[in-house]
Amino acid sequence: QVQLVESGGGLVQPGGSLRLSCAASGRVFQIYTMGWYRQAPGKLRELVAEVTRSDVTTYADSVKGRFTISRDNAKTSITINLQMNSLKPEDTAVYYCSSRTYGMEAYWGQGTQVTVSS
Repeated sequence: QVQLVESGGGLVQPGGSLRLSCAASGRVFQIYTMGWYRQAPGKLRELVAEVTRSDVTTYADSVKGRFTISRDNAKTSITINLQMNSLKPEDTAVYYCSSRTYGMEAYWGQGTQVTVSS
């Protein structure tokens, strides 16, 4: 089992910045990739960014150049951070931390609300 605990999020004005963090614990040695997804009201959940154990990153086209994902590996935990700059109203969504193991098991955090509004 893998446990994911998210922090960050909140309300920010357009053009502002926020930082999301997600700490994974448990059987972290099984984790291959971790990332962030988001889901806006009435829309499907979509990938925002992810990073593999070897630090290969993937970003949604809509966030490239504005968001940066990073990963810190420790012996018993893994933390990923999502630095979100130049935020737009369309970035408003619930953001979910996700992890996938080498066996393709998926784990999800509880979600954190990001609202971009003036």
